Amino acid sequence: MIPSQLLKGTLEGCILAVLSQKPTYGYEITERLASYGFGTIAEGTIYPLLLRLEKNGLAQAEYRASEVGPKRKYYALTEKGRAELQEFLLSYRELTTAVDKLLTDTGGDPNDKANPTAAG
Repeated sequence: MIPSQLLKGTLEGCILAVLSQKPTYGYEITERLASYGFGTIAEGTIYPLLLRLEKNGLAQAEYRASEVGPKRKYYALTEKGRAELQEFLLSYRELTTAVDKLLTDTGGDPNDKANPTAAG
């Protein structure tokens, strides 16, 4: 499971990425994230983020009929949301490159068998 503090800063961008595929409702978003290894993310985390994305014009929402119950609120990316997703991707890649380099240079790479401090 990913520690919540690490996840907190990236979850919004990950939700934008999920929404970039197709309009999606909240529970389906949590299921998609779980399928990628994010673990269980509480509704109390997802829905406030979705509301913020909508409020900031990054996503738009509409209610659609459901075959198994009440209407569901589906979220879709706006053009502004697509632009924000691209900015997130660039920033995230820069960050992961920097962290990977730091960990490799300081012997923090657990995959480095030559490093005596590496796990294994």
